[in-house]
Amino acid sequence: MLADPRAASIEEIFEAAGALRRGHFLLKSGRHSDRYLEKFAVLQYPPLAVEIGRRLAETLAPSDPTLVVGPTTGGVLLAFETARQLEPMLGHGVRGVFAEPMERGVRALRRGWPVAPDERTVLVDDILTTGVSLLETVSAVRSAGVSPLGAAVIVDRSTEPVELGCPLHALGRIEIASWPAAACPLCDAGEPLVKPGSST
Repeated sequence: MLADPRAASIEEIFEAAGALRRGHFLLKSGRHSDRYLEKFAVLQYPPLAVEIGRRLAETLAPSDPTLVVGPTTGGVLLAFETARQLEPMLGHGVRGVFAEPMERGVRALRRGWPVAPDERTVLVDDILTTGVSLLETVSAVRSAGVSPLGAAVIVDRSTEPVELGCPLHALGRIEIASWPAAACPLCDAGEPLVKPGSST
């Protein structure tokens, strides 16, 4: 583990946690890749999760938020830790909640959480690839009556710009190549294919 997480880059944090995996992976998109980011391998270590929360909080503090929202599942821990660290930075209460899937493509703030019309809301998420979960979270927040002031993710690995209607920040960027299954060099080499999150 890292002696001083504050001095490490995001890629070094993922490497130290064993969260930047190498092999032959089947991604949710159907494409194949030789590297995979397993964010929960990082978030299982409190010192690393706290450091990531600190960086997210520092990034979002200029918006002076009162509410941090993350999409399930990865955003739950991030919303809590970011809100916890924002409170002493800002000198006022900050809540951390999450947007849950209701049906395909739709998320909502449930659990009876009140959202005031003047709530200063920011968003957090783990890995930005296509931006779908963040876009759904933006819609959930707007359905609750407010517009997000900003968003921050741990890692941006998107290949095209993602427009949320508010500033989007990333703590780091990690480039990961991927290929259509029919053009995958790892398949050609006979490397066993693994679907992350299934049994590994």
